[in-house]
Amino acid sequence: MRPRRTNSVFVVIVLLVALVGLPAFDGWSMGSRVPTVGMQAEDFRLTDLEGKSQSLSQYRGKTVLVNFWATWCKPCTTEMPAMQKIYDRLRDKGFVVLAVNELEDDAKVREHIKQYGHTFPVLMDRDNKVANQFGVFGLPVTVFIDQEGRVQEYIKGGLLTEQKIEETVARIQKQEPVKAADLR
Repeated sequence: MRPRRTNSVFVVIVLLVALVGLPAFDGWSMGSRVPTVGMQAEDFRLTDLEGKSQSLSQYRGKTVLVNFWATWCKPCTTEMPAMQKIYDRLRDKGFVVLAVNELEDDAKVREHIKQYGHTFPVLMDRDNKVANQFGVFGLPVTVFIDQEGRVQEYIKGGLLTEQKIEETVARIQKQEPVKAADLR
């Protein structure tokens, strides 16, 4: 009878240690909450490659493509030229790209961006918190956010093309604003 009680106590202690220790690794954990279409995108603040702090909310009123990427991710770097072309074409029409780099060194990211001539904002997610906030598990992940700050599309993997980006932005920008019900 004694060994069974000892095993139960041991299991409880292990579970408690695991639960208490998990928050310490929160920045390194995998994404947990994939935002659903129509929900308000949770705001975030990250530093860009120039050292300036930027937030998602500062782009309210624009259509925002938030792309989670890394230099070692081949699909990520393959889709970036399409993002750049549409950014160049639509940035004066209320469109912005925020390329959120996960866990890489600033110098390495800066060199990559310079090599490929990308001019959209690149934000550094050094502790992976923003990726976790957006439920990112694997790269690339792209989230399209409308002018009101609501998630309109969540794309995991896949390759963004100019056509896909342009069609998605056009659909988002054409949407009628949500109107209050007429209470007559």
